[in-house]
Amino acid sequence: MNCDYVLDLHTHTVASGHAYCSLREMARAASEKGLELLGITEHAPNMPGTCGVFYFQNLKVVPRELYGIRLLLGSEVNILDPEGTIDLPERALNCLDVVIASLHLPCMKPGTVRENTLAYLNALKNPYVNIIGHPDDGRFPVDYRALVEGARENGKVLELNNHSLDRGCTRANARENDLRMLELCREYEVPVIIGSDAHFDLQIGDFALADALLKEADFPRNLVLNHSVAALEGHVNKKL
Repeated sequence: MNCDYVLDLHTHTVASGHAYCSLREMARAASEKGLELLGITEHAPNMPGTCGVFYFQNLKVVPRELYGIRLLLGSEVNILDPEGTIDLPERALNCLDVVIASLHLPCMKPGTVRENTLAYLNALKNPYVNIIGHPDDGRFPVDYRALVEGARENGKVLELNNHSLDRGCTRANARENDLRMLELCREYEVPVIIGSDAHFDLQIGDFALADALLKEADFPRNLVLNHSVAALEGHVNKKL
């Protein structure tokens, strides 16, 4: 792990249905890797096999520090349509420290560039949504200039997803799409956050592919939120 990165907000536990470690195991691994803050963002209910609404409403019982590492508990919600509908009600969203909104094939059929872009833009208007997750999947083609402009207008963050860049990932054309997104984020001064999208504890804080792409793009360090917990202030729903 690059020691200059101190946080990872996009991870999943066994509660998500297709991940393989407990919350304690994920927190311990993050602590052992030297992170300062870990986000646990379980898949929301429309993803097959994941937890239900009450899981998110009951997160109040979970401590926000384990093994000396701070925790942000939230969800990777699914964007369901071009109107930006997401699959958690306000009573659950109100309980979350951080919300990532993503497009996933099990939850929304890919539309036209206009429809996919509208799905992101309308989700960005949701006051509970903090981050757009892996907007690099070419199976959901989008207008990246409109997306970056929407993120800037709404004060939101776009994710550079390390897993998307892995050869085994099924997302299409992620590298090319990420380079285009980074170019526009630099132009509009929109911050990005690297997410491991870890579904197993060994993957936490694994940003090697994303870090290499940032260097290739000569992307400004000050626009990458992973360098400082303080930089997250105002970009998540919990006061840090």
